[in-house]
Amino acid sequence: MTLASSFLLVLGLAVIAWLSARSRAWSLRATSGSRLASLPVYHGWYVALWVFVPTIIFVVVWNAISPGLVLQSVLASPAADSLPSLNADRIAALREARAVATGAASGTMNADAIPMVEVYSDALSRYRIIGIVLAIIIAGAAGAWSYLRIKPEFGARTRVEKAIMAALILASLVAVFSTFGILASLIFETFRFFEMVSPIDFLFGTFWSPDPMANPENPDPTRYGAVPLFWGTILIGAIIAMIVAIPIGMMSAIYLTQYAPAKLRTWTKPALEVLAGVPTVVYGYFAALTVAPMIRDAAMAVGVANASSESALAAGLVMGVMIIPFVSSMADDSIAAVPQSMRDGSLAMGATTSETIKQVLVPAALPGIVGGVMLAISRAIGETMIVVMAASTAANLSANPLESMTTVTVQIVAMLTGEGSFDHPATLSAFALGFILFLVTLALNFVALSVVRRYREAYE
Repeated sequence: MTLASSFLLVLGLAVIAWLSARSRAWSLRATSGSRLASLPVYHGWYVALWVFVPTIIFVVVWNAISPGLVLQSVLASPAADSLPSLNADRIAALREARAVATGAASGTMNADAIPMVEVYSDALSRYRIIGIVLAIIIAGAAGAWSYLRIKPEFGARTRVEKAIMAALILASLVAVFSTFGILASLIFETFRFFEMVSPIDFLFGTFWSPDPMANPENPDPTRYGAVPLFWGTILIGAIIAMIVAIPIGMMSAIYLTQYAPAKLRTWTKPALEVLAGVPTVVYGYFAALTVAPMIRDAAMAVGVANASSESALAAGLVMGVMIIPFVSSMADDSIAAVPQSMRDGSLAMGATTSETIKQVLVPAALPGIVGGVMLAISRAIGETMIVVMAASTAANLSANPLESMTTVTVQIVAMLTGEGSFDHPATLSAFALGFILFLVTLALNFVALSVVRRYREAYE
């Protein structure tokens, strides 16, 4: 019984329960002649929820434990005595037999797996039937109990609304629990890394060159200086990209809200926001194949020797174009949310449109604009693909934007790809970098949300 088929079964039982309960509520209303405490539809939802929730919980649990029960049944069969004694061969034979029994494979060339296919098929069928029967029993018991509670004075609506409220609370807590789970895993692995490499060497060292093949018992702490990575992230994502995104985003927002005709705004604003939906790999190709060679040729034309086709400037420029919608959309909405009376009052006092924008609209919308900028920065410093394709993976500590550089996210990918051991400091350094990046982006998002909330409270 797959999870999808089980869900459809439970959903079908819930629909039947909903129809039955609603029909009973209508009949009670007709026979008693009195008004029901809740509409019949709420009685239907009450019984349907009682059927759906306990049964779907059982289905999830059953799908988690049934593979183990099937395996135990297979190993307990007489045919399992012919399996190889070597554990690896035994596991391989069982895996191939299960693949054939479930239909994932059409056949097997492993002679040890052939006699186990029928045993696996019988066990899977038996436990599938057991699961279906138990699910129907649970659904029937819960449905019967809730069905018998339907009476004219029964407040089904209150109970349904409480159930919906509980579901909404659980949904809202998913993000909170996910954040704590991510943070806990990062802290644990970061602590393991700092047991091997000093936090001082990591946070203030200026040379980054982890060696995955080095002895993990005696790592060289001088190879784990993350300052070049922090500097590359700041230069590309927080300086160059912002120099591009903030002026263009602000000017486009001011033009669209204050100067552009309505027809032009209706298609220009969505066209601008399309930039946010372009895959980052497309931006990476554009940066590597178009922007980076142009910058290299321009640098060589003005006398810069040994100009590289991989530079922080190329990655930062394209990244700035990518995050323009973050700045422009937030600024557009913030300026448009300023009360019209403030603009009219400024114009009535004799101020021009440009003076009204500079002295009234932008200052009033500043909290929202700052929030958009911070969100754009957090998006930029987390970008990976553009940096990999346009700025290389070299950890250089330089103020020259024409040189190749790398960022924290690129090194996280580099350290976690391949076949490195998770007990090696080179691999664990990725978690330390992720922890630092997590703290930075989390702080930026908190600041941005607090600023935006303050702005909204000012005009609501």
